Parts: sequence; C-alpha cells; structure tokens
Amino acid sequence: MENNKEQNKNLITRPPVVVVLGHVDHGKSSILEAIKDLKITSKESGGITQHIGAYQIEHEGKKITFIDTPGHEAFSAMRSRGTKIADIAILVIAAEESIKPQTKEVIKNIKEAGIPFVVALNKIDKPTADPEKVKRELIGQDVLVESMGGKIPSVNVSASTKQGIKELLEMIILLADMEELKGDISKTASGAVIESYMDAQRGPVTTLILEDGTLKEGDIIGTKSAVGKVKSLEDFQGNPFKKALPSDPVMVLGFEQVPKTGEEFKIFENIESARKGLEKTSKKETSFAKALTTETDKGFLNLIIKADVLGSLEAIENVFKNIPQGKAVLKILKADIGEINESDIKLAKTSESIILGFRVKTNQTAQKLALREKVKIMTFDIIYELAQTARELLEKRVAPQIIRKKIGKVRILAIFKKEQSRQIVGGKVMDGEIKKGVMADVYRNEEKVGQGKILKVQKEKEEVDAVGKGRECGLLFSGDIELQEDDILEAYIEERQKSTL
Repeated sequence: MENNKEQNKNLITRPPVVVVLGHVDHGKSSILEAIKDLKITSKESGGITQHIGAYQIEHEGKKITFIDTPGHEAFSAMRSRGTKIADIAILVIAAEESIKPQTKEVIKNIKEAGIPFVVALNKIDKPTADPEKVKRELIGQDVLVESMGGKIPSVNVSASTKQGIKELLEMIILLADMEELKGDISKTASGAVIESYMDAQRGPVTTLILEDGTLKEGDIIGTKSAVGKVKSLEDFQGNPFKKALPSDPVMVLGFEQVPKTGEEFKIFENIESARKGLEKTSKKETSFAKALTTETDKGFLNLIIKADVLGSLEAIENVFKNIPQGKAVLKILKADIGEINESDIKLAKTSESIILGFRVKTNQTAQKLALREKVKIMTFDIIYELAQTARELLEKRVAPQIIRKKIGKVRILAIFKKEQSRQIVGGKVMDGEIKKGVMADVYRNEEKVGQGKILKVQKEKEEVDAVGKGRECGLLFSGDIELQEDDILEAYIEERQKSTL
C-alpha cells in the first residue's frame, strides 16, 4: 500500500506535447505565433519553417508544449517523426484552399501514431474561406468532425485576427485532461531528440523533449549515435534553467558529437556505460552520402553538402531522391552538418566537387582557401532552391543531343571539275534549299554511298548563300566519294540541344 502511495507521489500531470501539422503555407507557424508571440515566421526564410522546433506556452495556468514541423513535401520524414513524439496533433487546413496531398499524408501519420487530434480550419477571415466544404472533404479521408456527427473536434481560427485561438487552446487542454497524461519524476530521464546541430562556438546543441524523469546539469546522457555530460540546459528562448521535467522542451549542451534526430535518449551512471550503447557508424560520411554515391559510367556531379541541422540534411536527402538520374548521377561525397570548413574545401578541390550549403556559413579560412583553389561554394536558405540548383548543375553534365535536320535535296546534273577530294558539279534543287557550309549525304540508286560538305553554292555564276527548290546551281563539294551524274545530295544541319534529366 505504501509502495503505491510512493509511486503516485512520483507521478505528476505533465503538459501535453502537441504537434502542429499540415500542408505548406496553411498557417501552422502563424498559428503558433498567434498563440504566443514567438515570432517564428519572421525568423524563417521565405516564411516557411525549415526545421523542427519545440516551444512551450502557458494558458490559464496550464503548460502546453508545441512541436512545429515543416509542411513542405520535402520534410515528410520529419513530420512523421513529430507525430510519434506527440500526445495530441493539430491538423491545420486553410479554409480557403481545402485538402492538399500533404494534408492526406498528415492524416495518415496521425492515424498511424494513434493520437487524438483537433482540426484547425485556418484563414477563416478570408472572403473565400469555406470551412463547411473542408469538413465535407475530410469525410473522404475518414475524418468526421463533431459538427458533421463525428467525434473529431474542429475549430475555426484565424492566425492574423486571432479568432478561435483561445478556443483551440481550450480544446487542447480538454483533450489532454481526457488523456490523463502522467510523467514519473522518480525515473531516470528519457525522451527523444527533436533537433540537433553543431554550433561553431558551443559545439553540439541538441533539442530534447522529456517523456519521463528529471534532466539536470551533470547527467551523463546518451543515444545510439552520441554521448556526453550535460553542461547546461536552456529553454526554447535560450534562458538557462537547472532541471527539466516530463514534456519540457530543452536545449542541451554537452554531447561529444551531434546525435541523430528522432533518437531516444537515456541517462547513464557513467560515460563508459553510455558508450556501450553507441552504434558503430562511419565518421567519414553519413548514410546519405553512402546511399547516393555509386559507381557509374554516366555523366556525374560530385557534391559536398553541409547543412545547419540533421533534420535539414534528412530533408535534402529526400528531395535529392526525386531528381532523375537516368542520364547523369549525383555523387554525394560528403553530407554533414556545421559550417563549411577547410577540410570541405580540400576534399572539393581533390574530387572536383561543388559545395552546397544549407543555412550555414563558410569560415574565413575556408573562404580564402576556396578563392585560391577556385572551389565553388553555393549557399541557400530555401531547401527546394538548393534542390533545383543541384538539378540544373546535374543537367549540365548530361551530353547534349545532336539533332539532324534535313534542309533540302539536289540532283547532280553535271560533273565539271575534280581536284583531289573536291568536285565542282552542277545540279537542280529538288526539295527545300541548299546552303553553303552544310553537310550532305550522297545517295546513288536510293542507297547511301558516302557523305561530304557543300563548301560553296553558285547561282547564275554568282556565289550565293542558298538556292531554293526548282533552281539550278553550281556546287563545290568535298567528300569521301566521287560524285556521279544522277546522284542525290541530301543536305542537313546538326543542332545541339540541351539534354534534360
């Protein structure tokens, strides 16, 4: 009996972890900004959230942890990971646009995760908003909202006017109360890696969300890919604090290397026992680089990819898989996080690679080295701009198509003069036109017997550029065969056309 009381004492009601999901530009980050003045949208390039983030707000004395996930199709894996970490989902749909392909994918992810969710019909203030139409479309996805006789709650909201935001928060708290979310603070801390990146000054910076236990400074922490000792804890706004409780989002400094996003973390007694849980991985290249680097006899493009966080690298890998590689191949020699440095420049020089950076800087030493070694560095803030550039660079490695275009036929009527491989002949244009400087196939009795070049064209003893159909002309021909009367010269030009992937 005492045991049960002690256990209950260690169980606390934890805040719900809420994942915000939906199609690109349907207003997920704007809703979070409306909930609490987080200023997410203004910080993101192009107004699009580029990597996953965790934030915590307080409403009527109760905390709610939010995970903001990117909506662009490139971030499918990140969105899926978000639903597995969360307790509750908000499915954001723009009431003026209705259901999109990513909306359907999100619904699938939510159902697979088996978590309760609320539908937020955003942009309700727009004149073209039609929430009832969206609700009817949701029926086709087996989502029946309460106003249509179902059990899924829906709220009409406007991120710009803040209409419905209070109701949305109240619905989240109601769902959380029904779920009776608990965390055991007596357990050793455990949870999931939300995001991680390498900071040039501070080293690996990792965002975690606790599921159980209490995380504090000095704890020995480990995942399958990284271990370390917690040096400091910060909240999502960068404010230091001493300990994190279940459902808290926390930035941790102290990992020896950058852990992979989506991994579970645990607390260990000592660093040796933490290291035993490490999986053996290559330090030289990521699985992304291994997956896309293959031997080929086609044209190829060597790339080195540097990104801000592992989630971004994951998304870049996803979009690169959609670039056709039937005619030329992307060879990723290195895919890593952190700033572009001297070793990247040296590798690019020896391998004739181009460096593509996503939301990263190039350190000064590397910049000078790149300039001296003539290494090309291109950096981006929008992920599909990076992908489009990679595609365009790869297209340049595809050999151009040579298109032969027939322009005319001439029948040989007379042979005037022959000098080595050159002949002066007379003829009549049967079709199209005959131009000087073009190539020609030689046909005799309807069989191709040779080829050559028409060096000059004369009409009425005057040198001209071209002679049209029905006209007689004189030709200076150079070729691999001696022309005869009644031979047909079929003239053509060759055009180089840019090949596409």
